[in-house]
Amino acid sequence: MNLRRLNKHVVTVATIAAIIIGFLIAVQIQAKEEADTAAQIQSKRLAQIKSVTESLKERNKQLQDIQDQLNEQIKNYTDESINNPFLINKLNELKMSDGTIDVQGPGVRLRIQDSGQNIDVLFPLNTDDLRRIVNTLRYAGAEAISVNGQRIVSSTSIVMSGDSTILVNSVPISKVGGTTYEILAIGDQNLLVDYLTNLEILSLKQVGMKVDLTREIVTVPAYKGGYNFEYAEAI
Repeated sequence: MNLRRLNKHVVTVATIAAIIIGFLIAVQIQAKEEADTAAQIQSKRLAQIKSVTESLKERNKQLQDIQDQLNEQIKNYTDESINNPFLINKLNELKMSDGTIDVQGPGVRLRIQDSGQNIDVLFPLNTDDLRRIVNTLRYAGAEAISVNGQRIVSSTSIVMSGDSTILVNSVPISKVGGTTYEILAIGDQNLLVDYLTNLEILSLKQVGMKVDLTREIVTVPAYKGGYNFEYAEAI
């Protein structure tokens, strides 16, 4: 009788142990499958981001080639009209208006740090912030604006690619001299400083960003892309 009870107890313990071991194995297999799935999703996402970035780089190269051709045509036209000051001045005005030449004048330099040593921000600068700053400068009458070396023109786009890469004019922007963002603007310095100080800088500092605004004679670089008109035509 005691032997039967012992055997029954041993069988019960063995059964429970087998169930536990089976459960642990199932959990381990499921965890591995979930980890593999997460890794596959991450790999696919990185591949998509890389594909989009490469596509944008190629598109930007095509636009640059078009711009180079236009600049060559403009140069030829300028050479032919070199003795006509009116045409030269008019041409320069048009090039300044569409942002295809470097311009220099009194303005401001806005530096924004949202990462780095001794900088602890609630959240980094995003595309909405950049677009708002650009619009504030336009409201202040800025005649020329650039963000990290990219000239802001009528066709400029400021968008996010992936989780952290910001594209301006379809170009991934990079740091300038260790500064996360450097925005240049030409215009009435008093107005530019007043608008930026009252509408932008305070809110940026409140979330932990380091902001530096100076009055300078700045050089805003030319727009490196091209213009593509699919529907509009001159009349």
